[in-house]
Amino acid sequence: MRPVLRILKRIWFLNFVRRIAYASTYYNKKYAQILKWGFTSREDTNFTYELTDGSISYLAHTVAAVTKKDYQTILAYFYEAMNNIELKEHILRETEKSPLGRYADKEIRFGRRLGWYTFVRIMKPKVVVETGIDKGLGSVLLCSALLKNKEEGFEGRYYGTDINPEAGYLLQGKYKEVGEVLYGDSIESLKKFKQHIDLFINDSDHSADYEYQEYVTIEPLMSDKTVILGDNSNCTDKLAKYSAATGRSFIYFKEEPKNHWYPGAGIGISYK
Repeated sequence: MRPVLRILKRIWFLNFVRRIAYASTYYNKKYAQILKWGFTSREDTNFTYELTDGSISYLAHTVAAVTKKDYQTILAYFYEAMNNIELKEHILRETEKSPLGRYADKEIRFGRRLGWYTFVRIMKPKVVVETGIDKGLGSVLLCSALLKNKEEGFEGRYYGTDINPEAGYLLQGKYKEVGEVLYGDSIESLKKFKQHIDLFINDSDHSADYEYQEYVTIEPLMSDKTVILGDNSNCTDKLAKYSAATGRSFIYFKEEPKNHWYPGAGIGISYK
């Protein structure tokens, strides 16, 4: 085998084909996943998926490092969200009722949003703000965490922003008791916002400049305990740069989807 390989390496074209064939093995599985997704999924944006076991572990370690909480405690909150049957039934019910539901899958998959949920459960924030909510999957998940906190004696409220008047259709029922949507341009909504923000999640207009402007806009509403989660940090370094400019620490978690062609996004975490 080794003599044959030496011959292949000496002949440029054969070596080129050998190297390309080897490199393609890292991606061939994705083609099968794309084909399966094309037949079985209805999503065309904001893709949802589960995380690999390793990715869940890395996310738990990341949240533990930021919050200074035990790794097993973090995992328990992950499974609390994943095993919330009432929440999943609510999402399915509201999805079926909405005209936009035809673009959503019936299987509920939270992905990196498990990290969002766990920050709420640990921080016990009074005010959570998420910009850019789409159908509201993150909204109801965050509100479910706030409802759990309320059962433990910690009041909190969620505010989502979106320029699309049809966004947030999942935020109904008891979840709407602790959350609401501010419709309109996110930065304009943030300029009018007067409450102190404990947890801020950027997931709106995915342009780098707009993202950075959101951070600047909420600066007067933050304290040293405010945590910012950037859902755009897989595309831009704006949260990292904002953190460096304002004396905040920054960590980035890269998610790994399970059995899905999408390469995954992540969570940028800015904290003191």
